[in-house]
Amino acid sequence: MPYKPTGFSSHDHDGCIAQGMQAAEAFCAAKGLQLTPVRRRTLEILLQAHEAMGAYDVLARLSQDGFGDKPPVAYRALAFLQDHGFVHRIERLNAFVACARPGADHDPAFMICRSCGKVAESELSGSGLTASARESGFVIEQTVIEAEGLCPGCQP
Repeated sequence: MPYKPTGFSSHDHDGCIAQGMQAAEAFCAAKGLQLTPVRRRTLEILLQAHEAMGAYDVLARLSQDGFGDKPPVAYRALAFLQDHGFVHRIERLNAFVACARPGADHDPAFMICRSCGKVAESELSGSGLTASARESGFVIEQTVIEAEGLCPGCQP
């Protein structure tokens, strides 16, 4: 069943947050990794925002919550979460967004609304890029696909 992006439509936001946190907790427990309080709060911030946030925006929220105001606080937490697939970096925006499919093996692609800035995660699997790479013998190790346009709410 194809994945339907939720970034531009209404959905069970509380369930989405709970699912993201449960996936991170289960993954860390299974791998013997620490989901420290600052890592946990960083993930919660991104899941609650449901939009791309810059590291300094995350840092400001962490600082309000008493986790400190030095950039390494946010950058280390974001690096951990990105390394383990719980957040993605949106290159075009120099920002981070919580993964919409935590724990799923997938190649994400992002749709960025140039008007409101909302970001929706989609799935790249089955794309022509995958087929072309396979045919040419190329092994894709990482993809960063970002499309800019207008979301349904910003279209005339």
